[in-house]
Amino acid sequence: MNAPRLKIAIGIATAGRQETLIQSVALLKRQTRLPDILAICPLASDNVGQQDFSDFPATTIVVVGPKGLCAQRNMILSAVPDVDVIVFFDDDFIADPEYLANIEKIFLSHPDVGATTGHLLADDATGPGLGMASGLDILNRHTYRGRDELQHVFGLYGCNMAFRMKIVRDHSLRFDENLPLYGWQEDVDFSLQVVRFGRLVKSDKLLGVHLGVKAGRTSGIRLGYSQIVNPVYLARKGTMSWRHACKLMSRNFAANLARSLYPEPWIDRFGRLRGNLIALTDVVAGRASPMKILQLE
Repeated sequence: MNAPRLKIAIGIATAGRQETLIQSVALLKRQTRLPDILAICPLASDNVGQQDFSDFPATTIVVVGPKGLCAQRNMILSAVPDVDVIVFFDDDFIADPEYLANIEKIFLSHPDVGATTGHLLADDATGPGLGMASGLDILNRHTYRGRDELQHVFGLYGCNMAFRMKIVRDHSLRFDENLPLYGWQEDVDFSLQVVRFGRLVKSDKLLGVHLGVKAGRTSGIRLGYSQIVNPVYLARKGTMSWRHACKLMSRNFAANLARSLYPEPWIDRFGRLRGNLIALTDVVAGRASPMKILQLE
């Protein structure tokens, strides 16, 4: 008798990082359990097409989307309506070869799990960024095995997260496109929609490296504005507690203020601080909106 099997899709939203995307997809061929579908949503300007993935050993779908992480991920959800699990990877995330095999085990063994995220062996999102070779070396050399039991988490980390698609379909869940461009905190917002219908967990068996590539990122002033306004928006919406929102805002404002005079070369601290201050002014004046970053440079 054949073992139970789920239909699994990998979804990658990408913008302005074609070389990184091509390398990351090539590494997905190392999965001991290949995806049934690979769905990629680039921007039209990226010039990424079906031909770039013609040798990938699974059905590949390329859907060109509007600029914005939430909008692009929604395009992916619409492109894979009949899968059992959708796994979202950032284009600069390298997954351990057993990642999808362990995803399948988790969702088959725990029907109450609605979504899961994994354990990062390295994450340079706040650093200068890792090269592909360095990230792959970390992944290949690791001896970490972690705990077998699943851990409860408040929200998922967007660079690697998987969702039970029955929940997404049955409740018509979508990423909030009122969080434009980089969509800061979109992962928490979406996962806290899912938690009403299934557990959010983290598994140490889902291993990977997040390179933190800086190309294609949102400008400092835009990210700084989102660091204040997005938590306020989500707290008002009800998918984030005011306590957590205030913690996020105060932590980022303090970091940007403290480091603005001696910033890291890879972070626009002054731009982020300026964005924070514009956002605080808008919050006090009652005109704050996540969409305003489209008007900022």
